Amino acid sequence: MDWTPEIPRWRQVYALLEERIDDGTYPPGTRLPSALDLQAETGVSPVTARRVLKELREAGLAYMEPGIGTFVARLPDPPKG
Repeated sequence: MDWTPEIPRWRQVYALLEERIDDGTYPPGTRLPSALDLQAETGVSPVTARRVLKELREAGLAYMEPGIGTFVARLPDPPKG
């Protein structure tokens, strides 16, 4: 990844995954990369990779199935009208 020095790395990896969720790369119900996979892809530390997944869960974009992984949450449909 090309890092922007003034933005924390966890935020940059978070933005990458958020973009992939938004563009359908990871549709609802899809398993997200594990912390180890994020480390391998982006070069961040284990602590940073785990924080990204935790922040996605706290934002309601993902949920964890213990022992299985972290998955993209089904987002509510936008209001009609």
